[in-house]
Amino acid sequence: MVAPFETPADRVPTAAGLNCPSCGAAIELHAQGWAVSVVCGACGAQLDATDENLKVLQYGERVTATPKIPLGTRGTWKGMPWEVIGFQVVTIRVEGTDYSWTEYVCFNPYRGFLYLSEYEGHWNVIEKLRRRPERETSGVRPTVQLNGTTYKHFQTATAYTTAALGEFPWELRIGDHVVSRDFVSPPYLLSAEASGSETTWSLGTYTPPEVIQKAFSLPKPLKQPIGVFANQPNPHSALPKRMLERFALALLALLLLLALNVTLASDRTVLERAFTFSRAQEEQAVVTEAFDLDGRTSNVAIDLGADLDNDWLFLVLSLINETTGETREVTRQLSYYYGSDSDGSWTEGDRRETLRIASVPAGRYFLRVQAEGGEPNKASASYTVRVRRDAPTYGFYGIAVLALLVPAILFILPSASFEGRRWAESDHAPSTSSSSDDDE
Repeated sequence: MVAPFETPADRVPTAAGLNCPSCGAAIELHAQGWAVSVVCGACGAQLDATDENLKVLQYGERVTATPKIPLGTRGTWKGMPWEVIGFQVVTIRVEGTDYSWTEYVCFNPYRGFLYLSEYEGHWNVIEKLRRRPERETSGVRPTVQLNGTTYKHFQTATAYTTAALGEFPWELRIGDHVVSRDFVSPPYLLSAEASGSETTWSLGTYTPPEVIQKAFSLPKPLKQPIGVFANQPNPHSALPKRMLERFALALLALLLLLALNVTLASDRTVLERAFTFSRAQEEQAVVTEAFDLDGRTSNVAIDLGADLDNDWLFLVLSLINETTGETREVTRQLSYYYGSDSDGSWTEGDRRETLRIASVPAGRYFLRVQAEGGEPNKASASYTVRVRRDAPTYGFYGIAVLALLVPAILFILPSASFEGRRWAESDHAPSTSSSSDDDE
């Protein structure tokens, strides 16, 4: 709950020793002329710091919370000295559960006030804004824009002051509340706090605990962060971009190789024949005329096609070297069925297939084709066979793309997981509502 930033030129900082009118305990004002209220550390009474007698604003109870940065601690932030003069505990309730964080008021007589907040080891350095954001949008996921940066809505909640110590530049009472709207663009947290008709804006910057410890010369390390905070920078944010850049380069290289493969492949047809298979005969085999496979050792593609009509055909194809008798055998079943039912028209199978035989040396070859099978009510089936030498290959490139996708996904997952944990704590968590799901 950040108060307005004040720098009136006519105020001169002085320290004053006073006594609490509630319990008589000594109270020293470090920001006299700036502080509006002060909370007695002995009895918890909230006092009017602008009154010379420290008029009681509200009686309270002794505060048991212990600041991680003791009041009176001095530190340096961005080259300027600051003193911690105030500490408060702020609480919100979400779905019946209370969540509390602490805030610190830091004072410099020439700069005014600076604020720190801490929740589960996550620290923010907060400055009061002198102007409102340039633009706000409404909808399922509201946004605001400040200095060209767009901030996404994270959470809206009613925040209550549940404990306090020290001096504050506003009239503080235990139980005071504001409606706080938080917008994030890591590492920044833009907050609007509305009380009555007044709305104040502040900008927090996520700061590691070791930086806070060093700035205020704290003797012991501060608690390390637990979980993911609203504006915590994603440590994996650069990985997806780097991985996508490398994936794009690798994909481009594969496309160039594919283009080179298609360009250099002769893809020459060396045989094309049509056959008719009669099911009246139990077994039929045909042998083609001899053909030459010249050039370097390369692949052979065999294109099959059949005029199947709710029918199937099984083919055994043997590529035989006429000189050596070396045989390479491949098999394939062609089938094509169609019809309609209550769900509409359907088809199954394919009338065309392509088989590939890798690394076939040059030589003179012939093809032996044996056909069998089919539906009993079909008397015959016609089919064609075409043999191509040095056909372009595509399967390798598909496998290569899949192989590249695996590390790309693995590199993207940590960043996505981190963002998922961040937004799981927001008003826009995926499980919150269907509208939030759609927005995500």
